[in-house]
Amino acid sequence: MFRNVAARAIIPVSLAVTGFVVVCCILLYGFIKKDIFKDTVYHETNLANTVVKATHYNMLTADQEGMHRIVTNIGSQDGVEHVRIFNRKGVISYSSDGSELGKAVDRESAGCKGCHNSPSPRATLGKMEQARHFVNRRGVPVIAITVPIYNEAACSSAACHVHPEGQKVLGTLDIGLSAAPLEETLTVISSRMLVFCLMILVLTIGGVAAILRRSVFLPLNNLVEYTSKTRKADRSHPSLGCEIETLRYNFQLMEEQLQDSLGTAVPEIADSVDEA
Repeated sequence: MFRNVAARAIIPVSLAVTGFVVVCCILLYGFIKKDIFKDTVYHETNLANTVVKATHYNMLTADQEGMHRIVTNIGSQDGVEHVRIFNRKGVISYSSDGSELGKAVDRESAGCKGCHNSPSPRATLGKMEQARHFVNRRGVPVIAITVPIYNEAACSSAACHVHPEGQKVLGTLDIGLSAAPLEETLTVISSRMLVFCLMILVLTIGGVAAILRRSVFLPLNNLVEYTSKTRKADRSHPSLGCEIETLRYNFQLMEEQLQDSLGTAVPEIADSVDEA
């Protein structure tokens, strides 16, 4: 398939190195993406818990106007796509989008399936289970966090709206942040990894080619040239292409020449013996 030793040596090495580097870069990119997503979810979960604590006093005092103001102000921040709080029945009580107020949340949606995937809803979720990644109606990629609002002692004994002590979850906070910065970061990382991958390939293949040229190709070419000089002038050289085949052909000719020389020398030695 390959016409010379350089191609036979460098091309397979290049393909092997390319495959190895590509697989390693794909795996590394997957690990980096997973770690960045975990870190984003961790910080967004902390933000959601901060919002719950910020609205805690307004919930205890039943300050409806204050709650609406806090949710609206948070939702107006750059990068925040939505903020909504819905009660235990799944009805949206507060939202940064006024058109959602009073509407029931679909329990088959991604944000509700985590708790309502069994006959008895789950009261607790892990941080990664609270997160979901989707594209909203405006075409913006969103990472949303759903955080339960738990019934505390102050809630069950509050004078404004008493909740039974046995009711563990009072409602849920759903906050979504734009994932566009995250995707831009991943795009930059992937492009840099591509450049890094190309650099590794060029340096590796170039280094291997230089070492093979110094240690193998040049000595082999010199040997081919030396053996080619020993051919008889009347013997034409076929177009073999590969240096190894040329070298084999030259050694075969040298062997024939040596046999011819030995065959000529034997009768001459015999004649000398007879004369003696």
